Amino acid sequence: MGEESDFKQEDKITTSKIVDMMLSGGRTGCLDTESLIKETQKRVWGSLKKGYEYGYVEDESDQFLREHASQRMHMIVMFVDLVGSTEMSLRLPAEKLGIIISSFSQEMRYVIKNYGGYVLKYVGDAVIGYFVAEENPLVVSDSAVNCAKTIIDVIERGINPILSEYDYPELRVKIGMDFGENAIVRYGSDKIRSHVDILGPAVSIAAKITALARPSQILIGEDVYEKLHPSLKDLFKKVEWHGSQWNYHDRETGRIYGVYALHV
Repeated sequence: MGEESDFKQEDKITTSKIVDMMLSGGRTGCLDTESLIKETQKRVWGSLKKGYEYGYVEDESDQFLREHASQRMHMIVMFVDLVGSTEMSLRLPAEKLGIIISSFSQEMRYVIKNYGGYVLKYVGDAVIGYFVAEENPLVVSDSAVNCAKTIIDVIERGINPILSEYDYPELRVKIGMDFGENAIVRYGSDKIRSHVDILGPAVSIAAKITALARPSQILIGEDVYEKLHPSLKDLFKKVEWHGSQWNYHDRETGRIYGVYALHV
């Protein structure tokens, strides 16, 4: 009787931990949003005021991809696209532009890492991240969405007030993400130096979704939406497209693939 009671108590604790992880985006022991914002402001302020440069950080994504080259993995791929960068490049001196782009890219990396993700690469004015979802796609989906929400928050409440203080243009981003199986590809025989990347529908769909997003908007593919905890699902509404804005068909169902927008 005592052992059975112990087992039931252990089940309750395990279930409670799982629910807590889902509601918090699957993170344990990471910085909360307010702490992230404060840390971001310190670094961005130092970059603008004192010429602080972000130090070298080991490329954990590169290491992970090399270890899993030639494998297929389920991932959530996320694009964070900086809005108005072309105009900034025309208006600002190269040095100032470099400070803004560098600060933006590195701060996005900190947020993505805080939610258990990796930065795949920096492409000009965009950051491409991914979250490995092989073992627990439901928790990882929550984590990726919470990460996107935090990115918007960090930019609007962390980075922009510091930029405005020094008469720099404020930043806006568009975020898109999708879930799917991706192939990890190494371009060459050298296991250490050959370029590594990921290829798959989730990458191309996330890029297309991001291109259709408005500034400060988060769009997610149907395969991400269906995996979200109900509390997060309630924050999203299905996008109604007009004309030929979006015509991607789901390969399994033949239906137009659903895209959902965050509404808060």
